[in-house]
Amino acid sequence: MHDRVVITGYGAVTPLADNADDTWRAVLSGESGIGRITAFDPAAFTSQIAGEVTPWDPKAKLGSKHARRTDRFTQFALEASRAALEHSGLEITDANRHRVGVYIGTGIGGLVFLQNQTDVLRERGPSRISPFLIPLIIGNMAAGMVSMEYGIEGPNLAVVSACATGAHSIGEAAEVIRRGEADAMLAGGTEGAISPIGLAGFCAGRALSTRNDEPERASRPFDRERDGFVAAEGAGVVILESYAHAEARGAEICGELLGYGASADAFHMTQPPADGRGARLAMENALRNARLDSSDIDYVNAHGTATEQGDSAETQALKGVFSNGAMDVPISSTKSMMGHLIGAAGSVELILCLQALRDNVAPPTINYEIPDPDCDLDYVPNQARELPLRRVMSNSFGFGGQNAALIVGSDDS
Repeated sequence: MHDRVVITGYGAVTPLADNADDTWRAVLSGESGIGRITAFDPAAFTSQIAGEVTPWDPKAKLGSKHARRTDRFTQFALEASRAALEHSGLEITDANRHRVGVYIGTGIGGLVFLQNQTDVLRERGPSRISPFLIPLIIGNMAAGMVSMEYGIEGPNLAVVSACATGAHSIGEAAEVIRRGEADAMLAGGTEGAISPIGLAGFCAGRALSTRNDEPERASRPFDRERDGFVAAEGAGVVILESYAHAEARGAEICGELLGYGASADAFHMTQPPADGRGARLAMENALRNARLDSSDIDYVNAHGTATEQGDSAETQALKGVFSNGAMDVPISSTKSMMGHLIGAAGSVELILCLQALRDNVAPPTINYEIPDPDCDLDYVPNQARELPLRRVMSNSFGFGGQNAALIVGSDDS
C-alpha cells in the first residue's frame, strides 16, 4: 500500500499561453487572456467573449494525423500530457507501462467537432458524416489517446463532473496509487467547447458575463459588479507518483498531494445553496483526509467563477471552514485572468498552486474593484503577493452540485 503521493511534473495549455511556465508568468503580472471570440462570429450572442487558446496550430504541435483525427479538447490534453511527462522525466517503457495510468476527464467533450458535423448533416446529408464522429466527440477519448500515444496500459478513466472534473480526476488518480494499483498516473482535465452551440447554451442559462466591450475586465470574481463567468478552454495534466517510486528514480518533486475531499450539494442543477454547505463539506473532507486543521492552510485558490450566487456561497463556505481565521487566509481566483476552463479548471488551478508553493507567491484576483458586502474576505486584489507558503488548497465546484477540494504542500510540509 502506498501512502504518500507526490507530483513530479505538469503541463498546461491555457488562454494565457500554450505552456505552464508562461501561463504562470502572465498570472503573476495580472494579465488577461480574455478577448472577443475569434473561432466564429459571436455578434448574435449576448456574450461575445471567451478565453481562447490562440494561436493554436494542432499540426505544428501534434502532427497532421492527430490534427485530423482529434477534437480540440483531445489536442489540448495530448500537448499538456507531453509537457508533463517531459517535465517529470518519467519514461514509459515495456517494464513499467502496465504500472502507469491515465485519468484525464472533460466536462463537455468534443463539442466543436459535433457542431461541425451537425452542420454537415443538415447541409449535405448523413452520407457525408465523418466516420470519426463518435470517436472524436466522446469524453473518454482524451484519456484514450494519451494512453495510445505513449503505450500506457494501466488504469484509464475519464471523470466527468462539469467544472470539478480536473480536480476529481487528480484526487481519484491519487487513490489509485494509494491502493497500490499503479506507481504513477497522468491526471487532469481538458476542455475545448467554445462553439456556437456551447456559447448559446450558456447564454440561454444566463451564466455568462455580457461585458463585451471590456473583455479583459469581464471576469470579476468576488467583485460587486460581477455578472457571470467567461467561458474558456485549455488543459492541465500533472504526473502523480508514489513517493517511493519518485524517490527511487531520483525525480524532482514539485509538491505532495496531501488531501482530497469530495461532496454533493444535493440542491440544484446549476446553483449552489446560499450557505455553501456542499463546498464546505468538500473542504472539510480534504482537511480530514490530509490530517490537517484549517489553520495549516496558507492560501486558497478559490473556485471563484464571478457568478453572483457562486461567489457569495463560496465565501460563506470558506467562513465556515476557516472560522475566526477566515479573514487572515489569502484567497484568490485565477479565473479572473483566464476565464472558466470548465473541465480543465481544477487541474490548471492546481498547477498554479504548485507554482505558488515553489515561488512563495499568492496570485492575484484581477478586476477586483468594488467590494461586495457578501464577499468580504482577503481576495489578494489585483497584485500578486509574496508570502511564505507550505500548504495550499484548491477548490472546484461543478454543475450538478459536485464538489472537490485538493490540498498540496511543499515537499517538506
